[in-house]
Amino acid sequence: MNAHSDTAHHEGKNYLNHERGLWSWLTTTDHKRIGLLYLYSILTFFLAGGVFALLMRTELARAGADIIQNPEVYNVYFTLHGVLMIFMFIVPGIPATMGNFLLPLMIGAKDVAFPRLNLFSWYIYVIGAVMAGFALIHPPDTGWTFYAPYSIKSGSSVVLMTAAAFVLGFSSILTGLNFIVTIHKLRAPGMTWFRLPVFVWGTYATAVIQTLATPVVGMTLVLLLMERVMGVGVFNPDLGGDPVLFEHLFWFYSHPVVYIMVLPAFGVIGEIIPVFSRKPLFGYKAVVFASVAIAGVSFIVWAHHMFVAGISDTAAKVFSILTFGVAIPTAVKVFNWVSTMYKGSITFATPMLYAIAFVFLFMIAGTTGIYLATLATDVFYHDTYFVVAHFHYTIQGGAVIGLIAALHFWFPKMSGKMYNETLAKIAFVLVVVGFNLTFLPQFVLGMEGMPRRYYDYPPEFQTLHTISTIGAFINGIGYTWALLNLAFAALFGKVKAPANPFNSLSLEWQTSSPPPHENFHTVPEVTDYPYAYGRPLSYENH
Repeated sequence: MNAHSDTAHHEGKNYLNHERGLWSWLTTTDHKRIGLLYLYSILTFFLAGGVFALLMRTELARAGADIIQNPEVYNVYFTLHGVLMIFMFIVPGIPATMGNFLLPLMIGAKDVAFPRLNLFSWYIYVIGAVMAGFALIHPPDTGWTFYAPYSIKSGSSVVLMTAAAFVLGFSSILTGLNFIVTIHKLRAPGMTWFRLPVFVWGTYATAVIQTLATPVVGMTLVLLLMERVMGVGVFNPDLGGDPVLFEHLFWFYSHPVVYIMVLPAFGVIGEIIPVFSRKPLFGYKAVVFASVAIAGVSFIVWAHHMFVAGISDTAAKVFSILTFGVAIPTAVKVFNWVSTMYKGSITFATPMLYAIAFVFLFMIAGTTGIYLATLATDVFYHDTYFVVAHFHYTIQGGAVIGLIAALHFWFPKMSGKMYNETLAKIAFVLVVVGFNLTFLPQFVLGMEGMPRRYYDYPPEFQTLHTISTIGAFINGIGYTWALLNLAFAALFGKVKAPANPFNSLSLEWQTSSPPPHENFHTVPEVTDYPYAYGRPLSYENH
């Protein structure tokens, strides 16, 4: 994508030093600063959720009680790990961080459509997080799904935690609305719909899901609160309610939310692979339509989570067939990524390594999902460690690896510094080895019949659990190493980043690093088809 180059630094002025002081950050309406506020927030919860995961894995390393002395405490750790990781880290994840930072830059706009609303959405997120923090005084033990009727009868702080999730949903809705209007109304001259970067398409599809699906879970949580506080019979069978109704409403949101997590990561990979392959993205329009198709199909496959919940045979068969349909647009994307790399001049810089790992890991996630979409096998694998492994290959192997890839790719643009490439590659090896060592054994555990969410287990499962725990600690060290490397480079790095260190042709790289407060000193004009790469990659290790 060609645009008028805009790389003047204007005496070093940029969005980071445009204003100074904590108050300037807390009152900013600059989308780039708001993206960083979200990034600092979600990484805090990523750390906390990871600690609870390692505590659980330490307990599961050996059969019998070790560091956690009773199953109630284990259930609390399990719930907190899920709530922190899902609602506070992965759902806002790429959309609220990289989406906020990059979207206006990628379409040639000065900011999002509603800058004040953008800041307000972050404050709503913080309020929800504080409410969840107060809920830790008497933490819930229901699991992150808050399944009725147990969540109605549990004596823990379910009311405050579900209220926190309800508030967090508003942040997601406002972010989605802002992005939709921004993409429709603020594109630069010449930025037609089919010149949009694929990351923007992924963010757009995500924003539609955020806007349409999140109110459903909000309504569900309100009904749950009414039932606990007012005794209204909606989900409680003792009061004439139906707990399966809760599952329908919850998964109508929670399956599309998987694509809120993963679709932006698809966009990230679609940006990285062409740059480091020095080739145009193969089948650009096919990738775009696949993003839209995934968003659409995500709304009509929720009941594949409920094959053993008592739905009719006809409904189960219909949802099984529909679930297989998700594989088609997803396979289109994988085919296009691999075809882009084919005969390309590939450079194995850190962002490219994470992108390749993403393709590999997500292929495992998609392939194992076929077993769970098949009625005959899902009956046996449901609520086993097979589901745990599949879920983490989808979410961690997809959304989290996608976020880490994005941070490494756009770090020079965000910070104006270059990170240590050697240390970044060591962290990559630790992440990928640790991740696979953690979750590949769990597929085997599930096939052997190990139920998930269990505090203890028979001794014959111990070897695989021990391997999984070792892998979890390697994985945790890898993520910590990667983030510390980036943090050190941002704070103390001495190697300044050029405006376009990776020779990308998309619009955000045509301004200075870091970008100025107003993004571009002159209005960019887009004149060419996207991703027309041809120049050799010039990139040095630092």
